[in-house]
Amino acid sequence: MPNKHLGQNFLSDPSILAKIISSAELSSEDTVVEIGPGPGRMTRMLAERVTRLIAIELDHDLYQKLAGDFIAYRNVEIVHGDVLHYPFEALDVFKVVANIPYYITTPIIFRLLDAKQNLKSMTLTIQKEVAQRIVAAPGSKDYGVLSISTQYHTESELKFIIPKEVFRPMPKVDSAVVHMIIRNKPPVYVRDEKLLFSIIRTAFSQRRKTLSNSLKPFGQDIKSVLTAAGIDPQRRPETLSVEEFALLANLLTNK
Repeated sequence: MPNKHLGQNFLSDPSILAKIISSAELSSEDTVVEIGPGPGRMTRMLAERVTRLIAIELDHDLYQKLAGDFIAYRNVEIVHGDVLHYPFEALDVFKVVANIPYYITTPIIFRLLDAKQNLKSMTLTIQKEVAQRIVAAPGSKDYGVLSISTQYHTESELKFIIPKEVFRPMPKVDSAVVHMIIRNKPPVYVRDEKLLFSIIRTAFSQRRKTLSNSLKPFGQDIKSVLTAAGIDPQRRPETLSVEEFALLANLLTNK
């Protein structure tokens, strides 16, 4: 029985599961982490395709059932625990394939980006609106911190939409599968990455304000710095590209 508290919405359609796995571009040599395997339908399909599969399940009852169901699979490790505390850094090169709960989607993505040294890709079934934010372009209402963070670290593509009706229990919104390949290097040069994301978070924390107002914590002369970067101080944060944020960060680094 799905646990509402844990945001469980199970997907059992084999054709859709196969499409998700195809989107992940897996090889027989891969190590894959599945987050929230639930009843194990996709787990079984993944286990037949990869060298090693680590399935992390928080629900104790589901964990026990999975541990029994996959006891004969020598390439499958069922882990009982919170994915946010899993030591991804200890793994060799791996990929992630998962249908993750809506309520914890963004923390999981940021946790995986923190552990991106050996991470090759993420193929995630998530709320459609969040997927649209990940691939959003500057100037759109969906563009924000999540868009820039994922596009800075990954090449992201929304693969397809999954209607809410195929999940049990049925959620209130549709889902989407997004495939994110970790970049070998960021798309822009930045002297201070921490400063870059501090600027981005500060700007979007007051996204209705102009940049000259929202970025005042970075100095009273922020208007002149914006002008030096070729950025109109009256613009709003959702209109800036990753390249423009990087230019601004580099100018502030030189101050």
